Amino acid sequence: MKINKVLSFVLVSVIIFSSFTLTGFAAKDSWQPKNKEPFVFVHGLNGWGGAEGINGLIPYWGATTGDLMQYLQQQGYECYSASVGPLSSAWDRACELYAQIIGSRVDYGVAHSKKYNHDRYGRTYYTPLIPEWGELDENGKIHQIHLIGHSFGGTTVRMLIQLLTEGSPEEMAATDPNEISELFTGGKGDWVKSATTICTPHNSASVYYPLVSLGLYDIVQTVSYLYAGIAGRTYFNGRLVDFHLEQYGLTEIPGEGGADNLFKAMKLVLENGDDSCLYDLTPKGTAKLYDELSINEDIYYFSYAFSTTEEIEFLGIEMPAFNTNPVIYLTAVMMGIMPEFTDPETGVVYDESWHANDALVNTESAKYPLDEPHKDFDKDNIEKGVWNVMPVEEGDHGAAIGLFSDKEKVQEFYLELCEMLCELN
Repeated sequence: MKINKVLSFVLVSVIIFSSFTLTGFAAKDSWQPKNKEPFVFVHGLNGWGGAEGINGLIPYWGATTGDLMQYLQQQGYECYSASVGPLSSAWDRACELYAQIIGSRVDYGVAHSKKYNHDRYGRTYYTPLIPEWGELDENGKIHQIHLIGHSFGGTTVRMLIQLLTEGSPEEMAATDPNEISELFTGGKGDWVKSATTICTPHNSASVYYPLVSLGLYDIVQTVSYLYAGIAGRTYFNGRLVDFHLEQYGLTEIPGEGGADNLFKAMKLVLENGDDSCLYDLTPKGTAKLYDELSINEDIYYFSYAFSTTEEIEFLGIEMPAFNTNPVIYLTAVMMGIMPEFTDPETGVVYDESWHANDALVNTESAKYPLDEPHKDFDKDNIEKGVWNVMPVEEGDHGAAIGLFSDKEKVQEFYLELCEMLCELN
C-alpha cells in the first residue's frame, strides 16, 4: 500500500514537472516580442559585444547598472549586442557587423584590402544573429532592423547603411560579379528601419588637438595595437576580449589561431593607420567620411548628445560636473576651456558652442553630421531622411551606457527609446 502511494506520488510529480516544462517551452516558442524589427546594438571604440567573456563581468550595454540587453529582453524586446573590431575602421567594422547579422564570412572587399594591404577575408559567422533579415515576410514586407550605436558604434551604423544603400563602386569594379559580397552591391537600404546614435563624434572631437600637441595620439595608437597584438594571441583571446584584427594578422581568430609574427603585424597595421578607428575619429578622417556617407531618405535617424559640463558664463568656459568619471575628467576640462579656432583642413570653427562635452565628445559634435539635414525632435512629427535631434542628456560618455550611472535612469532611457522606435510607421 505504501509502495503504491510512493509510486503515485512520483508519477504525479513527474506529470506536474513535465507540464511545467512543456508549458515553459510552449511559452518560449509562442513568445512574440513587442518590436517587429529587432534592435541591434553596436559598441564604440575599445568596446565589446554580448558574446565576449568580459561582457559577463561588466556588460558594455548597462555597465555597472547591470546587463541592459537582458533587461530589455525581460521587458519583451528582441535585441542583440553585436561584437566588432574595437580598434578597427568604420569600413572594417561595418563588414564585420553585416557578416555577423546575416551569418557569413567577413569580406572586407578586394579593393579595400588591397589598398590597406590586409587579408580580404576574416572569420565566418555560421549562426546569423537575425536569420530572416532582408527576407520577405508572409505579407511581402522586408524584415528590417533598428541599429543603435554608442560613440564610434554610431559611425559604424552609418557606414553599414551607406554600403547597404549605395554599395561600393570601387568594390564592384575590382571584383568578379560572381564573387562579390552582397554588401557591396547596394539596393538594400530598406533593410534598415532606423538608425540611432548616442554620443557619436559625428564631427570628430576637439580633444584631438591637445592630444596631438602633447604627442599622445601616436603613443595611444601604438600602445593600443601592441596590447591587442599581445592579448589577441593568448588564452584570453575570444574568451575574455576579441580584437577582430585577424585581417592584419595581429590577432588570432578565436579557436582557430592564424596570427602572424607580432612585430611584422605591428609594422603592417601601423603603416596602414588610415584604416583604423583612431584615424576615422580625427578631424581629417571625419572629413573623409563626409565624402563617403550620405543620409538615406527612407530611414529614420535619431541622435542623442550628452553633456557632463556646466557653463561658467563670466569666463566663457565649461567645467565638468563633480560626478564626472575621474578617468576622463581632464579631457572634459581641456574641451571646455579651449580658445576659439578654425581647423585649417576641415574649416570647422570651434567656438564657445563646442565647449559643452561628455568628457570625450563635444556635445555639438554628437548632435548631427554638419553636412546633413537635421531638426529638433518633435514626437508629433518624426521625419525620415533627417536627423531628429533629441534633447541633450545629462551625463558623461560612459554614463550614457550605464557606467557609474543611476540604474533606474539608464533603464528608463533605453526603455523609452525602444518604445519610441516600436511606434514608428
